[in-house]
This record gives sequence, C-alpha cells and structure tokens, in this order.
Amino acid sequence: MTHRKLQPGRLVLASHNAGKLREFRELLAPYGYEVISAGELDLPEPDETGTTFEANAELKAVAAASASGLPSLSDDSGFCAAALDGAPGIYSARWAGPDKDFALAMRNVEEQLQQRGATTPERRRGSFVAVLCLAWPDGHTEFFRGEVEGQIVWPPRGEKGFGYDPMFQPDGHARTFGEMTSEEKHGWSKDKPGLSHRARAFAAFSRACLEQE
Repeated sequence: MTHRKLQPGRLVLASHNAGKLREFRELLAPYGYEVISAGELDLPEPDETGTTFEANAELKAVAAASASGLPSLSDDSGFCAAALDGAPGIYSARWAGPDKDFALAMRNVEEQLQQRGATTPERRRGSFVAVLCLAWPDGHTEFFRGEVEGQIVWPPRGEKGFGYDPMFQPDGHARTFGEMTSEEKHGWSKDKPGLSHRARAFAAFSRACLEQE
C-alpha cells in the first residue's frame, strides 16, 4: 500500500481531550507541525456512532478535516478488560459519565471484575487499544493501530497520565501508566516501537506518513 505523505504545517487533532492534545503535541514536536485541537477551533464533537475503534476514529477525523479544511488526525482508544469481554472498549469515555470522572469509571470496572470473580492475575488481564485515523479535506483516510497488554491493578496507582492509566500495569513493568512520566509511557523513537498503545500506533503513522524518503 502506498501511503500519502503529510507535509509540514498545521495539523488538526480531532479531539477535545486536553490529555490527548498534550501527548500528541509531544509526539509530533520533532516533526515541526503546528498542532491545534478541534476544541481550540470550536468544532463540534461528532456523535461516535461506530461499533469499532476504526469507525469512530474515522468519524472524528473526517468531520474535523471537512470543517477545518486542514489534514486532521484523530485517535479512538479504549481500555479493554478481558474478563469483561473487552469492555469498556469503545465505550471507555462513556463509562466516565458526562463529567469525565475516570475515578468513577475505574471503580465501575473493578466492581464488574469483582462481580465476575476476576480476582486472580490470570483473570485480570487487560489491554489498551489505539487507532489513529489521518484524514485529508478531499476525503482520503489512513488508519494505524497500536495495542499494549498488561495487568489490571486495584487500587489505582499514580496521578500521572489520564483516563484508566492508574489501573493498568503494562507487561514487563512494575509501575502503572499512572506512575510513569509521559516519556516513559511513550518510550518511542525511530529506533524502537514504543510502550503505550498510542505510541505504537504513532510509530506506524510516523513511518508511513511523516518520514520523508
């Protein structure tokens, strides 16, 4: 597949999430892009009616590209508990309610795990999934997926990161994402794939669309 290269300039992050904006600005900083969010442009948030990460990522990216006339990058990501059949998954943000209360969302996950008897390490497996969609104003789209596996811990640990980070301990590490700096959490460079789901998806995006041949 031939990927379309993204030229330096303004890039819209199709998100109203301050945590995602901070992470993507850090990831894109070496490439010289001016990253502005859909929230900063006062663009409406489209209804996420898709049933997959890819579908929801596309809805957001295409809406932002159409409204702004600029290339737009979206991220649809979620926290998936194996014992809950992959929930909350694409509904991860909704579990936090209208106030985006992720402390509540994490409690909801833990309560449901307890109800299903998921108390042993092998029953407390989880993953983060991120799908990036890059959309141009002419309707062209490309997708990049990243995943990371680990353990679901309780109580949550750490106040760094955002969302479900404090209850997720990635495989091979003794700390949760909530206890890691953004640099540790991403762990990405051109020479290694990265640690977080978003960093892994970004690495694929970078190779395909950012790095000039």
